[in-house]
Amino acid sequence: MPQVRVGTSGYSYNHWKEIFYPAGTPQSRWLEFFAQEFHTVEINNSFYRLPERGTFENWRSRTPPGFVFSVKASRYITHVKRLKDRESLERFLHHARGLGEKLGPILFQLPPNMKADAGRLDEFLSWREKADTWAIEFRSDSWFSDEIYSLLQQHDTALCVQDMTPGCPAIATASIAYVRLHGTHVHDGNYDRTTLRRWADTLAGWLDGGKDVYAYFNNDVHGYAVFNARTLASLLKKRVPAALTV
Repeated sequence: MPQVRVGTSGYSYNHWKEIFYPAGTPQSRWLEFFAQEFHTVEINNSFYRLPERGTFENWRSRTPPGFVFSVKASRYITHVKRLKDRESLERFLHHARGLGEKLGPILFQLPPNMKADAGRLDEFLSWREKADTWAIEFRSDSWFSDEIYSLLQQHDTALCVQDMTPGCPAIATASIAYVRLHGTHVHDGNYDRTTLRRWADTLAGWLDGGKDVYAYFNNDVHGYAVFNARTLASLLKKRVPAALTV
């Protein structure tokens, strides 16, 4: 049956010491501690600097069976080459595939100044191998149109549903649904229970529609991401207990 995974965007934050990571826990063991509670994480630092394949292999070996990594693609692909360079994509994928069976969705975040270009998007999405799962986060509202949603559906690519860009719709355009919650302010702000209950309803609806769901909190300040992920997971457990993978 469809599964829902709830986690955070990144796990290695110094300001989570004694908020999430107990005092005395060495940073070299943070991933193992994180994986005791959550079954997924979104790797965010790969956007800024592509880790070596060996780093991905190390993450794979340090996490339990069933753990899933979503990986944010290098900004070199999206911000520098602006979806035009297949070689940079292949290089990134070669590294990320060091995760093996633990590689989940790959997220491509486009820059705010990149306006809608259906032709360029269509060509880029045609490079996706069927075994891979992709999601795209648009930071310009010019992409929010039926034409773009249709392209995403044709290529089985998820619209990243997020609250950073006004007007982003809560729709699922692929066999999975992908959500990023950035906080009530940018990377800050603690979601209240009412808001999280609405998100739980949305995610449960996608599950009812047969879609696997991935949801990540990016409001890392003060550890809000951890607290909000826990709350959302608890709300989902009441709604769809058999589908929940925290």
